[in-house]
Amino acid sequence: MAFNNGTQQKCKACDKTVYIAEMVSPGGVAYHNTCFRCAQCNGRLALSNYSSMDGVLYCKPHFEQILKEKGVTVRSNSIGKQGDLARTPSKLSSAFSGTQEKCAVCKKVVYPLEKVTVDGFFYHQNCFKCSHGGCKLTTSS
Repeated sequence: MAFNNGTQQKCKACDKTVYIAEMVSPGGVAYHNTCFRCAQCNGRLALSNYSSMDGVLYCKPHFEQILKEKGVTVRSNSIGKQGDLARTPSKLSSAFSGTQEKCAVCKKVVYPLEKVTVDGFFYHQNCFKCSHGGCKLTTSS
């Protein structure tokens, strides 16, 4: 039986298939989390501490060093997530974005794994009870 791995993307660093569980995708470019490294020192990077120039990844200290060598003045708050905020969310992040659907009983957010839908109303599984006796209901009862 063949399984769909959810992605056919290739890692920019090693050109091998990247599976969702091991993917980091800064700016929509796929990397294995183990391949997401500084080009200068080979140190591991995180989405919170990397910078990129011409598609090359750097840790913040090496990025600042390269900018200084090019004669660019560096302010400490000018590097980091500033460019990340402008990009659109990745397909993977949208899977964790949640929902705005509210439970008809408790009025709290109902997430897909706990949702029961009846006649266009949403319920938590624990809130979907008989209003008289309080026993749990199923969609077939």
